[in-house]
Amino acid sequence: MPDQLLTIETTRLAAGQVRMRLTGELDYDSAPELIAAAGELPGDGDAPVLVDLTGVTLCDSSGLSALLVVHRTAGAIRLTGVSPQLQRMLDRTGLSELLAVAYADDDVRAIG
Repeated sequence: MPDQLLTIETTRLAAGQVRMRLTGELDYDSAPELIAAAGELPGDGDAPVLVDLTGVTLCDSSGLSALLVVHRTAGAIRLTGVSPQLQRMLDRTGLSELLAVAYADDDVRAIG
């Protein structure tokens, strides 16, 4: 078994906002890690949690499901660093309407 399929770095930003930076594969094996991390979010619930997917190399249906759990747990999330393949999955499943996606000119990587 590989060492670690997914790395999750949680950072508190200004005004109580929280960023989760994911690196690796978000799939059946690693989705429970993201769900567990969502349960420990330090945010105040008012601002959306920023989920940076720049380092995600694979996201399957279990990964999409985990993102929905994070959305329910946090109240709202905002996705950044979405790959074209993941964007197609979000569009085809209708999740792009539910999960806010920040695009290049609005990318939160500029704040930290």
